[in-house]
Amino acid sequence: MRIRQEAARYAMLALGAAILAFGLYNVHSQSHITEGGVLGMTLLMEHWLGVSPAVSEVVLDGICYALGLRYLGKAFLPHALAATGCFALFYALNERIGPLLPNLGGMPLAAAVAGGMFVGVGVGLVVRAGGAAGGDDALALVLSKKLGWKLPAAYLATDLTVLLLSLSYLPPVKIACSLVTVTISSFLIGRLEGSGKRKETC
Repeated sequence: MRIRQEAARYAMLALGAAILAFGLYNVHSQSHITEGGVLGMTLLMEHWLGVSPAVSEVVLDGICYALGLRYLGKAFLPHALAATGCFALFYALNERIGPLLPNLGGMPLAAAVAGGMFVGVGVGLVVRAGGAAGGDDALALVLSKKLGWKLPAAYLATDLTVLLLSLSYLPPVKIACSLVTVTISSFLIGRLEGSGKRKETC
């Protein structure tokens, strides 16, 4: 029974990572709608440094996990690393296949909504399975612990910081759309995580 539960958990992690990678490549990267946190930073690095998110995601997550390891707990880390590895694999696969969705660059609001849904569902499934879709979780925990902030405020701080940095290559209207993406994805993540907790208590 325990093995079956763990297998189901890792399957959900992989599914969430696949959905996240698909949306980030086919919507965010193609339409230049960015995200906050580590996801947004990977797109920022892709633009300015030419580093693929398949690589930068692993590096940034590794740094964040190293900073927050003492707050994550040993049971959390394997699931977080599995989700990160799956994301890198699926993003690299999407790069090899090429875009499968129409470019929504001319419709930034539609791109923001679609991107927010992909990120929200993908990250939501990963979080529900007990993992982390990125180093945002570890970084937010460190900020919360060191600065005494509430956890939602720590998440918001990382998102807004990356969005402000993204003004260096994106016009303000697209940053505004990115705020729509962050809002939608945060809502969906909360809903999926909450539904998972309700099932556990039933």
